[in-house]
Amino acid sequence: MKNGKIKTAVITGGHEYDVVGFQSMLRSLPEIDAYPQNMWDFVFDSARGPGYYDVLVFFNYHQSTPAGKDGKLEPGTSKKSGAIKEMLEGLGDGDQGIFLLHHALKAFADWPLWRELSGMRTRGDIGGWAEEQTVHIDIADTEHPITATLEPFDIVDETYDIDDADEDSHILLTTDHPQSIKTIAWTRTFGKARVFCYQNGDDNQAYSNPGFRTVVGRGIQWLAGRQTSTNHQ
Repeated sequence: MKNGKIKTAVITGGHEYDVVGFQSMLRSLPEIDAYPQNMWDFVFDSARGPGYYDVLVFFNYHQSTPAGKDGKLEPGTSKKSGAIKEMLEGLGDGDQGIFLLHHALKAFADWPLWRELSGMRTRGDIGGWAEEQTVHIDIADTEHPITATLEPFDIVDETYDIDDADEDSHILLTTDHPQSIKTIAWTRTFGKARVFCYQNGDDNQAYSNPGFRTVVGRGIQWLAGRQTSTNHQ
C-alpha cells in the first residue's frame, strides 16, 4: 500500500461548474491531494503527465469522440491530434483508479469505450435531467468500504434519466426518485483498473452535503487501494 496523500487528477472540460464550491469540497477530503485541470492540460502537462497520479477523477462533459472529425476536442491539424484518444484508450492498462463523477457519466455519448468504462449500455441516447431535486439515497451495500456505516441521506441535486448500471457493476447506492437513474453509485473493473461511478454532484448543494463528501472521499481512497475511514461523514 502506498503511503502519503493520494495524488488525484480531477479532469474537467466541456461543462461549467461552481469552481469555488467544488474545490472547497475537494480540499475538505482527508488524505487526498486533488489537482483540478482541463483535459488538454492533463494530457500535455510537460512536467509530470497522466502517469503521475494515483487516481483519475473524470468530471468532464466532452461529447466529441477524441480525434473525431469535428475537431472539438482535438484540432485535426495539430501534431498532437490523437494524444487524448490514445491516453483514454490506455485507461485500464495499469492500476490507476478511475472515477466517473456526475456529468462525466454522460460524456463521449457515441464512444463504445466510455460505455464499457461506465457500465451504461446506451450511450447514444443519454436522456434528460431535472435540476434541484430532493433525492433520497439508499445504501445498497452496507459492507463495501465506500458505503460501510453510511446512513441513507437526502441530497438536493440534478437527476439524470439515463440507463442504470449494467449487471457487471456492483451497486452501492440507489434511489427511487421518479426522475432519476435508479443506480446512483457503483463499482466495476476496466482492464486492470478499479472504476467507481457516482451520479451525484451538480452544484454546491451537493458539494456541501456531508453524505456526498463521504462518498467522494471514500471512493477516491478505495480506488487508490487505501483503508478508508468510517468516521468522516
